Amino acid sequence: MIKLYLFIFINIYFLKMHLNKNQNNKFISLWLLLITFLVALIIIVGGLTRLTDSGLSITKWDLFTGIFPPLSLDDWKKSFLLYKKIPEYKLINPTMTLEQYKIIYWWEYIHRLLGRLVGLIYIIPLIYFTFKKTLNKSSLITFYLIFFLILFQGLIGWYMVKSGLSERTDVSHYRLALHLTLAFVIFVLLLWNYFKYKAYQDLNSYRKLPFNLPIFFICLIFLQIIIGAFVSGLDAGQIYQSWPLMNKSYFPDDSNLKDLFSLNSFNTPSLVQFIHRNLAYIIILIFIITATIVFKNKDFTYMRATILLVFASLSLQIVLGIFTVLSGAQVILASVHQIGSIILVTTSLILVFKNSKKN
Repeated sequence: MIKLYLFIFINIYFLKMHLNKNQNNKFISLWLLLITFLVALIIIVGGLTRLTDSGLSITKWDLFTGIFPPLSLDDWKKSFLLYKKIPEYKLINPTMTLEQYKIIYWWEYIHRLLGRLVGLIYIIPLIYFTFKKTLNKSSLITFYLIFFLILFQGLIGWYMVKSGLSERTDVSHYRLALHLTLAFVIFVLLLWNYFKYKAYQDLNSYRKLPFNLPIFFICLIFLQIIIGAFVSGLDAGQIYQSWPLMNKSYFPDDSNLKDLFSLNSFNTPSLVQFIHRNLAYIIILIFIITATIVFKNKDFTYMRATILLVFASLSLQIVLGIFTVLSGAQVILASVHQIGSIILVTTSLILVFKNSKKN
């Protein structure tokens, strides 16, 4: 009889432990999903801030007082006066009115406010999980590393803005690319950990795709995001508004082929657009190879639904990219194109995750 009671007690204890673990995982996964969504939102707002040339509207970086926008007419005038001192105003917007300034100010302000919001919503639950010992040591290290990257991203953002305050009329496209790439790195880390805690926990890979194709594929997408930042930073999307050719030529007529093999090619708008186009073709080719392997081999049946998901997001992104070029990077289309990149990274990461699961 004692053995029976002991057996029941042990089973109840482990059942309770299991339920507590599942409940904790649920809270953690919801927290990660919320932060991932907010990071995606920041990427979108950041893209619109760049596309509307609003990124230099706030010329100071105040960690605490910057939470509040100008609250009076005098405050607005002081902020506008600071903007009038930088080259962008003097050389590009000398006729800008206070009301016009408010429009670009709000884009940058919302972008910075979202950054602060992400930091708070991330660190407060993380501290709670730490003291409650909800997370294991490995997860704690990972999540605090992500928090460090979030803080570092704020510094990179200001480092980028500073590049456009003294001599230039816009920010450095290299610093812009660094800022955007780090945002996507944070997004991927959050999403990956969400998958680990919540989504696709029941997936098992019976066989892995050869040559680490999913990882290679998503690395190419990251490279494309970097080149896309160059396109945005150099306003390269506003030239050669034709497709599939660039003004009746495969190669831009204002450059030489040898220029393509120089580091200066990343400073030349037409060459940057050329690279962006052709890297897209390489990405399509790698996807076709991956999809062919999946659909021709019965061992990869479990991955076919995900491949179709990637196909849909890749097709959408291709169409959006073409229309963005044809429109001369019209703001709405360019922004939706960036949203398309977030969707494509998400579906590609699902593919990587499925291919990495162990039996």
